[in-house]
Amino acid sequence: MAYTLSNMLPLGTVAPDFELIDPLDGKKKSLQDLKSDKATVIIFMCNHCPYVIHLIRDIVDTANEYMKRGVSFIAINPNDVEKYVDDSPDRMVLIAKVLQFPFPYLFDETQQVARAYDAACTPDFYIFDGDMKLAYRGQYDESRPKRREVPITGKDFKSALDAVLAGEEVDERQVPSGGCNIKWKS
Repeated sequence: MAYTLSNMLPLGTVAPDFELIDPLDGKKKSLQDLKSDKATVIIFMCNHCPYVIHLIRDIVDTANEYMKRGVSFIAINPNDVEKYVDDSPDRMVLIAKVLQFPFPYLFDETQQVARAYDAACTPDFYIFDGDMKLAYRGQYDESRPKRREVPITGKDFKSALDAVLAGEEVDERQVPSGGCNIKWKS
């Protein structure tokens, strides 16, 4: 698992539309159905990545907090599940149930959505404003699995989300997210 930084999609990019299967209920869900007119968060993640595992409980807590304020959260697993069975839809369902995800955890089987967002790693965070324009793409905070002395706070992510909700500009100086490379199909 090579440590990979996010590609930093240009700010202002309009969120690429998608329709993906939610393994939890087997139904297709689209960005148009799930987005919010206040802010929409899209997180590319998977089940087995230590960087995701390190942050996931705090991400769930943050989602629970901000969803009460009208923010939509969408998680997407883009990994090749033939080579990485731990990321299979069955295991996505298990993880979502055990950790009580308050958001949909969608499966990007073709990897076309990850490519449209220029996603590179898990976790890869994107915050879109009410007009679905990219306001933030970057790290959750400075904590990493090998830097456990740095507490998980979600500082960078929450600061950007708070600015979007307040109708303020998000600082353009954003630190890329980092984690496991997306497991692309050959």
